[in-house]
Amino acid sequence: MIICNNKEVVISEKINGFDLIEKLNMRKPEEAIALLVNGEYRDFFDEITPGDRVEIIGFEDHRGKDVFWHTSAHVLAQAVLRLWPNAKPTIGPPISEGFYYDFADLHISEGDFQKIEDEIQNVLKENYKVKRETFKNKDEALEKFKKNPYKGELINEFSDNSIITIYQQGEFFDLCRGPHLSSFTKIKAIKLMKTSAAHWRGDQKREMLTRIYGVSYPDKKLLKEYLIMLEEAKRRDHRILGKSLQLFSFLDCAPGMPLFEPNGMIIFNNLLKFWRELHSEAGYKEIKTPQLLDKKLWEKSGHWENYRENMYTLNVDEMEYAVKPMNCPACMLYYASKKHSYRELPLRIAEIGNVHRHELSGSLSGLLRVRSFHQDDAHIFMTIDHVKSEIINVLKLVDTIYKTFGLDYHLELSTRPNKKTIGSDEDWEKTTNGLRCALEEWGAPYKINEGDGAFYGPKIDLHVKDVLGRSWQCGTIQLDMALPERFELEYNSGDNCIYKRPIMMHRAIYGSIERFFAIIIEHFAGRFPLWISPKQVRIITVAERHINYANIVKKQITQSGILCEIDDSLETVGKKVRCAQLDQVNYVLTIGDCESKNQTVTIRTRESKAIVEIVVQDFLEKASKELLTRSLTPFFK
Repeated sequence: MIICNNKEVVISEKINGFDLIEKLNMRKPEEAIALLVNGEYRDFFDEITPGDRVEIIGFEDHRGKDVFWHTSAHVLAQAVLRLWPNAKPTIGPPISEGFYYDFADLHISEGDFQKIEDEIQNVLKENYKVKRETFKNKDEALEKFKKNPYKGELINEFSDNSIITIYQQGEFFDLCRGPHLSSFTKIKAIKLMKTSAAHWRGDQKREMLTRIYGVSYPDKKLLKEYLIMLEEAKRRDHRILGKSLQLFSFLDCAPGMPLFEPNGMIIFNNLLKFWRELHSEAGYKEIKTPQLLDKKLWEKSGHWENYRENMYTLNVDEMEYAVKPMNCPACMLYYASKKHSYRELPLRIAEIGNVHRHELSGSLSGLLRVRSFHQDDAHIFMTIDHVKSEIINVLKLVDTIYKTFGLDYHLELSTRPNKKTIGSDEDWEKTTNGLRCALEEWGAPYKINEGDGAFYGPKIDLHVKDVLGRSWQCGTIQLDMALPERFELEYNSGDNCIYKRPIMMHRAIYGSIERFFAIIIEHFAGRFPLWISPKQVRIITVAERHINYANIVKKQITQSGILCEIDDSLETVGKKVRCAQLDQVNYVLTIGDCESKNQTVTIRTRESKAIVEIVVQDFLEKASKELLTRSLTPFFK
């Protein structure tokens, strides 16, 4: 007997994955993509023995997509080598939406995509049986890839006792740890998306390669839906909307460092106002730390050793400084500047910190990937007894903030990386268990990312899902025993004046405010709810004689805390209304002879639907309530 997907399955003898999915009647292409046996990825031709714990993963699971898309990358590479035999394949990983493969000695354009796709179809029709081969040693692997220096470089980085494997399909073989799809027949739809240049291993000093992006699905309908989603995503692109709505811009003299325009600052400040209200209620105290801190501080924190390549540095008065890429070390100094008692704990310290990180120029992407951004940081100092309750308190804030924007989210627990970490094994075990216990009590499902934690501690990553179903990594919750140790932080335990180390939690909810801004621009397609909208109300006058009454109405509205402007231009009412639509004004109030006489306004929605003629006070009551409740749904439809 085995346990398969948490259910008992009776087997009389050793079977393999193919036998198991046949026994369970899981024949649909999307049902059985990947196989985990006792927590390890396996191929379907591997044996399963009684007592094993098995998980069969479908395409809907991100782990299934990874296997599906990685296999598809091998299919792409095989097709490319048939057409350009002198090309050298390097790496071809799955990514969040599909896969890519990088090639050396290959020069193509998107005009070549059709013949590559045609050759891909030939590979799929041939439906080779995928074989895995394990090398006896590194020399044997190097001999196999002697014509490809890129693969040789990767092989040389393996330790002498590493298991090195290749996967072969027909004439094509590739260095790979697997697993792979059991059959190419599962790939029903595949499309190449774009090509670009990429440096080998992301190093600007290394060779330039040709990267080909693609996506594949086990159903043609899924590909069609994905392409429709991409078109909708283009319509919502925050870079285009940011420019048309005059929210932000970028200067050639400051790449990756956004300039927020007046409309953008209204939204930015509303995000901060909401954040500050919630954090004040939750008992946080806000600080502001310096932008520039000397090298000694970053050496003490461990960032100089582990994060130096991402930091901006400069010399001042013959001393070396760094512009802060993180707020944490300065907050440690704030804590250390005072004596603390156990009665103060948990101590919640928040900061909206402007940080700078050196991102590669090719990775910059609007507000989603910048070099200067603001983190809604907080550091909570506590005892081990506070860990679970404080994490749950943070998750309550997360839930409130994300749901206010109509964003679904999921949680991921990331554990200790394999290298470049600080802190003892015992500290890592305690902090990881603390996060896991809190997640179990919170009760929401979560996934585990082995080895994806920060260098100083494990973390919970917060991924939001927008209206198009796209997932974005935003906030994070991280436990840290290392920095309190490095900075010798302590508190009076009250037990015969014994001083102890606090445990510290790093956490952010927006994450990068700039990134979150981009997400909500695309989530709302620029049609912001009233409470954060930079264009809440616009009054349109029919003729010049209506301007005086329009100014009276504007004064009433602005005194209620609602943003209001007047369009008294000489354009026609139709053109004024159209302009308001393009500016995504929430409510347009038209004033003509009838409204001036009756002391009313006529309300139009963003869709230019004239709703009702209404007295101003009645409009203000509903609009003010919509504003104060931060409603996602307009009160006037």
